Amino acid sequence: MNFSRGLAALIFIVLFQNILVADEYLYKDEVIHNKKFTQDINKLGSELYAKTGVSLRLVCIKESKPFKNILEYEKNLIKEFKKPTILLTFSELDKKVDILVNDTSLYKYFDREQVLSPAASIVQAFAIAITSSSSFDNFMAHLKNYGGTILPLIGLKTKKYEILGMYSAALYNGYSDISEQVAKSKGVSLENAAGNTNKNLLLMIKLVFYGTILFAIIQYTRRVMYRRTHNNEFK
Repeated sequence: MNFSRGLAALIFIVLFQNILVADEYLYKDEVIHNKKFTQDINKLGSELYAKTGVSLRLVCIKESKPFKNILEYEKNLIKEFKKPTILLTFSELDKKVDILVNDTSLYKYFDREQVLSPAASIVQAFAIAITSSSSFDNFMAHLKNYGGTILPLIGLKTKKYEILGMYSAALYNGYSDISEQVAKSKGVSLENAAGNTNKNLLLMIKLVFYGTILFAIIQYTRRVMYRRTHNNEFK
């Protein structure tokens, strides 16, 4: 009788541990530490896995050391997961975000370059292309690379006490973007995906960006007009 109870308890513990592991789609969090964020990621990750069989893991670390960069860190970590797994990694001090898979066929289900683009819109992509391109081919590559759902948010200027909120919004945005793309490729829909929240966040980024450009143009125009109307002062 005692043996049966002990066996039942052991089975329960094993099953419970498996359930916990299966729900840990926010696999590591050294940065954000927000219960709601953890719940939202795990809920969406669980639904994605249940409907597609694809495991999307989010890892938030302070830095990639002792590994030489974030990619080396990911290559070491991804060995722990069964296929098919997508690993989305954010390293705060390295200021890097990356995506790695343990089965290259997974890349056909989502657009890695789009998700990781530093530009939310084609206008931002054009601005980056103008300032960062070293050749025409490089310019065209920058111009085509937009629609980013993580880096444009992380790149926003914010107050120190708002940084963690910015991180959680950006990473959930990107996590949801990947999830929705994978789900769509598999012909299913996700109830827990961000949906319109994604669009609203990106709209906010675009408005801030366009507003900044418009303000700069207005200021430049005002300076030019002032110089023209007060030309004698500058002779």
